[in-house]
Amino acid sequence: MGITIKIFLKNVKRITALVLFLFTIVVLTSLSAIAQYSNSCVVFEKEADSFTLFEDGKVVPVVIDEDDYAGVAMVGGWFVDDIERVSSYKTYIQNELPTSKEVILVGTIGKSKWIDQLISESKIDISDINGTWEKSLTQVVENPFPGVAKALVLAGSDKRGTIYAMLNLSRAMGVSPWYWWADVPVEKKEAIYVKAGRFVTDTPKVKYRGIFLNDEEPALGGWVREKFGDFNAPFYSNVFELILRLRGNFLWPAMWGKAFFDDDPANGPLADKLGIVMSTSHHEPLGRAQAEWHKYGSGAWDYNKNKDVLKDFWTKGMERNKDWETIVTVGMRGDGDEAMEEGTNISLLENIVKDQRKIISDVTGKKPEETPQVWALYKEVQDYYDKGMRVPDDVTLLLCDDNWGDVRKLPDVNAPVHKGGYGMYYHVDYVGGPRSYRWINVSQIQRIWEQMNLTYSHGVDRIWVLNVGDLKPMEYPISFFLDMAWDPEQFNPQNLYQHTLNWCSEQFGEKYGAEAARIINLYTKYNHRVTPELLDANTFSLENYNEFERVRNDYRDLTLDALRLYNFIPNKYKDAFDQLVLFPTNATSNLYEMYYAVAKNHQLAKENNTEASYWADVVIECFDRDSLFTVHYNTQIADGKWNHQMDQKRIGYRSWAEPRRRIMPKVIRVEEPEIPREKMAFQEADGYVSIEAANYTVANGNEQIVWMEIPDLGKTESGMTTFPQNAYPSNEDRIYLEYAVNLSSTGQFEVSVLVSPTLNFNANKGLRYAISFNGEEEQIVNFNGAYRGELGRWQAERIIQTSTKHHINKTGVHHLRIRVLEPGIVLQKIIIDTGGLKPSYLGAPESKQVKL
Repeated sequence: MGITIKIFLKNVKRITALVLFLFTIVVLTSLSAIAQYSNSCVVFEKEADSFTLFEDGKVVPVVIDEDDYAGVAMVGGWFVDDIERVSSYKTYIQNELPTSKEVILVGTIGKSKWIDQLISESKIDISDINGTWEKSLTQVVENPFPGVAKALVLAGSDKRGTIYAMLNLSRAMGVSPWYWWADVPVEKKEAIYVKAGRFVTDTPKVKYRGIFLNDEEPALGGWVREKFGDFNAPFYSNVFELILRLRGNFLWPAMWGKAFFDDDPANGPLADKLGIVMSTSHHEPLGRAQAEWHKYGSGAWDYNKNKDVLKDFWTKGMERNKDWETIVTVGMRGDGDEAMEEGTNISLLENIVKDQRKIISDVTGKKPEETPQVWALYKEVQDYYDKGMRVPDDVTLLLCDDNWGDVRKLPDVNAPVHKGGYGMYYHVDYVGGPRSYRWINVSQIQRIWEQMNLTYSHGVDRIWVLNVGDLKPMEYPISFFLDMAWDPEQFNPQNLYQHTLNWCSEQFGEKYGAEAARIINLYTKYNHRVTPELLDANTFSLENYNEFERVRNDYRDLTLDALRLYNFIPNKYKDAFDQLVLFPTNATSNLYEMYYAVAKNHQLAKENNTEASYWADVVIECFDRDSLFTVHYNTQIADGKWNHQMDQKRIGYRSWAEPRRRIMPKVIRVEEPEIPREKMAFQEADGYVSIEAANYTVANGNEQIVWMEIPDLGKTESGMTTFPQNAYPSNEDRIYLEYAVNLSSTGQFEVSVLVSPTLNFNANKGLRYAISFNGEEEQIVNFNGAYRGELGRWQAERIIQTSTKHHINKTGVHHLRIRVLEPGIVLQKIIIDTGGLKPSYLGAPESKQVKL
């Protein structure tokens, strides 16, 4: 009976789950009909009841209530510029309703009198938007106001909701978020329309989504100082715009010797105006930068010894930032982003947080839990947490990866809910041991997704912040990370590559997006195997499985594909394509070429093989080319717009902190004493002897006629001919080339002489040479005497091959002589078939020489 009841209850649970699942599907399906994503509302052909953004050179005005947020008006300026970028026609913003028939109405619920009027008159429905976080509405409204026939309403539940409504529409029109930061061109359109209907962009799944500018010297720092003078508001305005266009809302600012709020007093107000939630990095409490302590602090960065000074220092930070939307960092690490001294006790750190929260309360006049706070469990701080340190429940716990994209700690899914929630600090750039990686993008979105999906599935959804180093060249992982932060549930293993395709199509157009996506996907896969900073001559095996050559060739082939696409892609895309696809592929491929050459050089040097010197020269060429890649990126792309952005070092690392300059890998030269030609002979092997004409033993001429090599002429190495070309040798002149061959076979052998297809310019007499072995009787060959103007295959193939037969009755060294009887004969190659020669277009490769 008990078993029967259990089975019955189990079935009930299954049926209930199924009913709930089907109900959810029905509900979601019905909701999707009324709450579509905003990027689906833009069309380029007119539809019934659609709204005309522009057509036939006509644009409509943008209306924003002057009482709305100042940041909405500022972004409205960007939006107006975007319309001009797409249409080539300038519209304008006004603060009163115009008399025009159609308007774009932008406003925040509760801050725009016109939006609120439409709500009160039931012309727009905000029941699923009002009071929510960062939600946006796009809707075409007929006859919204007297004298206005139609309005395109872009409304937000809050300031950022309104900002996203505008920038989402800009992106749907064709303005890439990377139009400035990666020089992505904007395609001109003849007309753009917004479909009739109601389109809602839902609340993001992760509340705070942003980036951390870090490790920013010398690249980003050098660039900023050249272009902006300092890390000031004009610079950060571009950063804020990018974050908002990518639907982010959070920033940890640059901090190597920099202080966001102090370097430019306009930085903080600008961030707050635009809705960028500022915080400070994991070792900079209460809005005070480390650089500020070095500038204004006194005494030791030690709470036991200098408590009052530190409390006063932190209080000033809170007083400065108290009226802005920020997340306050609490806790304490050692000065200079280091661990605190050995033996730091947990009770001390808990008291520090307690005192910091009192400062927050005293300055704001509010309970401490009313001010958002974060405690970063970075490196050793996680150890404190694991040993029992705790902070108040309202403080967000910012978990971290291991600096290499591997999540260190996640909440226990069965633990009680932590009111402050959890965040994740993740890296696509890092300075530290065992080796820094910050020069180029080495992060696969597949790994980012897998680890961040793991993170999200464990309830980490309060803060996602990505360490992006210099920002460039991490464009694609930044895009993916922030797209995923908006809605992690939209991704699965099967559609990750589709994101790459979509992103590349957005930057380069659909025609070129697919191939660009393939290249980005592969180069990040190759870079994820080993970072360029860790790559060296010992990374891959030369001996086993031909590994090093294979990975070098993989990168070489990919670079060739990138170069091909670069040549085909329209000129307007070239700067963007170079930054995002070609440069990272080409420059990294060069490093693989260099380290493969180092490995070959060292291997051959151990064998005392003179070929080691050839590979030493390859290393030097690649090392020099690396510097030229840097110059190209810094000075050639976009006319030098990104100078210094490629200043990060990548060759010669000895530790995580070194080198301060590039260091060429050590190479070894093996020089072999030059052996006179007459002491060397070509060795028969595999049934043939093959000789390049220039590698003669003896070249015999006279005072009037000399032999000269024409480098690179012909199908293989070069060509040998006589000069002057109007000097005709007599029989007595004996103008010849002689070749020493060491034969291990005897018998009748065929000797083929390959000459350039010179025509019988001498009144059709033809060009002749005499051939013999060991001073025996010569055979005379006229290789073109029969030519009468008809086209022969030998001309199209750029070679004439003639053959003679010779009897060799003993093994050992023999001397083959070719004597020319006319000028204009160009010898390229001689092949002796001793029984094993196989057909080939270029002729067998040259035989090895042995010392006599």
